[in-house]
Amino acid sequence: MRNTNQSSQPTQFSSSRSRRRLVRPLGALAVASAAFALLATGCSTQDAQCGGGQYPVLAVNSTGDACVNNGEEPPKGYARYPEGKVPKHVGDKWDMYWESRTLDENGKIVKAPEMGK
Repeated sequence: MRNTNQSSQPTQFSSSRSRRRLVRPLGALAVASAAFALLATGCSTQDAQCGGGQYPVLAVNSTGDACVNNGEEPPKGYARYPEGKVPKHVGDKWDMYWESRTLDENGKIVKAPEMGK
């Protein structure tokens, strides 16, 4: 015999499944929108050369560098980067420039000594 008490109505959880299907794309859209906003505002995700309240300095006659607290002078053996040639982020134009150059003891830009020779 056939059971005639079965309901042909959909179960309640089937509507929650359709809600879940809608929420997932909206979540992905929110993440994509946030990423686009970050890029569109010009915010950089690159690593800063120095932390807040510090500025970068260059080792004299070497390609080494360091960070110094604002208001303090560079330590012995270090100098401020020339104006307009200060690296802001790791891998930026000026960071790459200073990989093969340095300052001599007179503040003149010179070719950096080759390491290991």
